[in-house]
Amino acid sequence: MDIKNTDLPKKLEKSGLSQKESLVYTSLIELGGAYPSRISQYTGLNRTTVYEILLHLSVKGLITEIEKKNKLFYQIEEPKKLLRFAKDKMRIAEDEIFTIEKILPDIEGIVSLSSHKPKIKYFEGESGALAIYADHINVDKPYEMLAWANSSELEVFLPSDFFEHYRKTKEEKNITTRGILPGGEEGLSFLQRRYSQLKKEIMPEIRYVDPKDFPFKAEITIYAENKVSIVNLLKGVSSGVIIEDDTIHGLMKMIFELSWKGAEKNI
Repeated sequence: MDIKNTDLPKKLEKSGLSQKESLVYTSLIELGGAYPSRISQYTGLNRTTVYEILLHLSVKGLITEIEKKNKLFYQIEEPKKLLRFAKDKMRIAEDEIFTIEKILPDIEGIVSLSSHKPKIKYFEGESGALAIYADHINVDKPYEMLAWANSSELEVFLPSDFFEHYRKTKEEKNITTRGILPGGEEGLSFLQRRYSQLKKEIMPEIRYVDPKDFPFKAEITIYAENKVSIVNLLKGVSSGVIIEDDTIHGLMKMIFELSWKGAEKNI
């Protein structure tokens, strides 16, 4: 690039021109006009791009083209056209603001009608499932996490370093937990193996169900102020969703409490 006044293109960008438009306009100022091939050499832009930019600047009324030796030669219009261009942009912006102000009540009305619809996010693959678990602990204040989980599947699925971060963050943010798990040797020893170092008030409270009757492989977690996650823990087909809705969150809490009353402390 041969442009001498390197500050000028940056200043022109602030006036509303794009970076490439500013380079081409500056080159025409310094060269006193030029053919596209010379502009391309001067700015370092390829010739196709230069032709496109010249067309844009012509439409904006900032440059003019004349024919010299059967070729198109470009030069800038009077510099005051830049001020007129900026004022035109300002008028357009004012018109857009006026239009938005007029339609804003209609938009807000439509949004208010749909505000009660649940927000649902779908996640695919192991990285997507891990993102759901990361969302469990992405909170600003303590809460009680409620979950139907399979500890054996969970331990296999979650990388050790991720699980350790997950556990420590729950402790740091005072996230308490109640969980319903399939019983069995693995389930019964889960707390001792993975949560033994937690302070007592954060230690998860677990109840068990018979794995023969309830051999669930997925996990449902009720968390934060209004979220519910469902995760398929099976390797290779991992996926999950996060549902954000006050009513569904409240309903799932009631269903959990029903399950909690029917589960056993030990099996």
